[in-house]
Amino acid sequence: MTKLAPLRVLLWHVHGSWTEAFVRGDHRYFLPTLTEGGPWGRGLSGRDWPAAEEVPVDRLKDLDFDVVVLQRPDEIALAARWLHRRPGKDIPAVYVEHNAPRPHAATTRHPLADRDDIPLVHVTHFNALMWDSGLAPTVVVPHGIPDPGERYTGEIPHGVAMINEPVRRGRITGTDLLPAFAEIAPVDVFGMGTDELEGTHPAVRPGGDLPAGELHTEAAKRRVYLHTARWTSLGLSLLEAMHLGMPIVALATTEATLAVPPDAGAVSTDVEALGRAYRELVHEPDFAALAGKSAREHVLAHYGLDVFLSRWDTLLTEVTA
Repeated sequence: MTKLAPLRVLLWHVHGSWTEAFVRGDHRYFLPTLTEGGPWGRGLSGRDWPAAEEVPVDRLKDLDFDVVVLQRPDEIALAARWLHRRPGKDIPAVYVEHNAPRPHAATTRHPLADRDDIPLVHVTHFNALMWDSGLAPTVVVPHGIPDPGERYTGEIPHGVAMINEPVRRGRITGTDLLPAFAEIAPVDVFGMGTDELEGTHPAVRPGGDLPAGELHTEAAKRRVYLHTARWTSLGLSLLEAMHLGMPIVALATTEATLAVPPDAGAVSTDVEALGRAYRELVHEPDFAALAGKSAREHVLAHYGLDVFLSRWDTLLTEVTA
């Protein structure tokens, strides 16, 4: 494929980890800012993204954008008002759906289901299957993340989970399952709001919300990565752990069965079976290290940054042709 000339892309800072990967492409990325900030005008939010720049909302109409990347329903009307151009009609647009459908798994109709002028981009095949996307032309562009490097040492015989707001999200993230694993070996939990886990179980240990580099180093010291989410699109922290070279014990829910190969650890809906695998990996460090190498090999092949950006270039070429 001929290399795509750089495009001028308008998008909002909605999903930080996804945007971190997306703005590493060969285009120019513009993120709106409002004086009061907020969900519609937070700009870069302090992120160091060299190819991205902040633009005050009142200047957007003067910039000649090639495509709008939408991620929330309200952005369609906002873009039309701020650009004086209607997404999908006056300016090419795509809509990235980051989430699995709610409240109902198989019957929830997508907000774009009655439109055929804006491609709907799902980030997992599972999501594409479960959403009722209606008339919307759909495509799957799986996640890809920058490689943090193979850092796994597994020197601490604990499990580790990376979960934002584990108490509020509760059963969605499988927080209720952590004590069962902690009975086998301690579980250290990192992420926003993990301090609320204090006192829930003596061996479920809140680790706080660390900067990415420090988080990766700390996670990689733990023996096993636990992925307990019941209903999530595909936790990017799972892909990060696999990049680090960590062995995985995961619920076989949503996209995890595709993301985690069998020789990378254990994937099952049987929590007792996962507990047995967790025990074995914690107590067999050489076996754990081998499983982690399989995890890293698989994730680099299927969820690497280059693959992700190439898929997006293909889609953007089609949308802006």
